Amino acid sequence: MSTVLVSLEEYLNTAYSPDREYVDGEIVVRNEGEWPHSKVLGNLSFCLQSRCPNLFIWPTLRLRTILGRCRVPDVCVTLEDPGLDVFEAPPLICIEILSKKDRRSRIVAKCEEYAAFGVPHIWVLDPRRKIAFTYENGRLEEVHGEALTAPAHGVRLPLEEIFHGL
Repeated sequence: MSTVLVSLEEYLNTAYSPDREYVDGEIVVRNEGEWPHSKVLGNLSFCLQSRCPNLFIWPTLRLRTILGRCRVPDVCVTLEDPGLDVFEAPPLICIEILSKKDRRSRIVAKCEEYAAFGVPHIWVLDPRRKIAFTYENGRLEEVHGEALTAPAHGVRLPLEEIFHGL
């Protein structure tokens, strides 16, 4: 089976439902649509908006990263409204929520890409196991505290609130 490559321009001018990512000319399907994924996305968005009113919260918005790639994190957090449909500068935080079909190698590759792009805080949430990870120093580290934090920007998200109702 051969893969049909598309240009970045074609990708950026095409609407996909659900949205897809663009990696090295290929359109990549994102895993989503499961109840735990949706529940955590809702909890996370509410928690961020209520606890961090000075930040901008962007669920599933395209992010142009390195090497002409585009990713669609589950949530991006920025200090300002970039006023763009596709982010071209690193956000403060990128958050990925795992689904059953996600593979660790794929998530780590995305985290590596976010880090290379300059995203200072990269978080991965696992709804099934009710645990969170940060991506630091080239690897995923399980969060053993009570919250995900970005202290310099006043972000403190209790894991209990993120995974509430699961």
